[in-house]
Amino acid sequence: MNIPNHVAIILDGNGRWAKAKGMPRSYGHVKGCENLEKICDTIKEIGIKYLTVYAFSTENWKRSSEEVEGLMNIFRRYLKRCIKISKKNKMRFHIIGDPNAFDEDIKQRIIELEEYSSQYDELHFQIALNYGSRDELIRAMRHMVTENKEVVADPQKITEEVFEQYLDTAGIPDPDLLIRTSGEVRLSNYLLWQLAYAEFYFTDVAWPDFDKAQLMKAIEKYNDRERRYGGVKEEANV
Repeated sequence: MNIPNHVAIILDGNGRWAKAKGMPRSYGHVKGCENLEKICDTIKEIGIKYLTVYAFSTENWKRSSEEVEGLMNIFRRYLKRCIKISKKNKMRFHIIGDPNAFDEDIKQRIIELEEYSSQYDELHFQIALNYGSRDELIRAMRHMVTENKEVVADPQKITEEVFEQYLDTAGIPDPDLLIRTSGEVRLSNYLLWQLAYAEFYFTDVAWPDFDKAQLMKAIEKYNDRERRYGGVKEEANV
């Protein structure tokens, strides 16, 4: 079986999963974090090198103040626990998105986690927090035109390779497979540039119930598809 090098996941359905069980949405988010740790173990076990998950979008601030505050408290606990997860799986963490909107203690935990985990490289784990792809692209363009005087003087020097250096995912290979749980069939402003040639897999299973068997099913579907780039099928003998 061909194992994708990089898997991106939209962790959807925590709140609906909890509501179906007569529990508050916060319960679903807690269980979602617990399941994410299990999936990280599986990801490493089967040989995937990069995992990127959509944990909190720029649009999620529009949720109720109670739910947002609950999510912030979950992030505080989870980011602290990630130190142990990093050590266990020899996993490097990288937060993508704009952390400036978070409280200082959360921003500090992000810095501590990235610094601590920089010693590892067996699994690269990106967590999208306060992330939106349109926001990322705009931030990237602003950085490029303020930091790269050559492209300001000569816009013809703007290439994909140059532009990608200013994305949150600079230096990280593009995802091969996108998985979205809980029945929604859209990208929701997630990695719009990076997912240009990824295969998509959508499942009705809510994130807290997404286990190793579900992951392997997604990878099997990935293997069933003919990989095409730019509309041209890859030729084995080229």
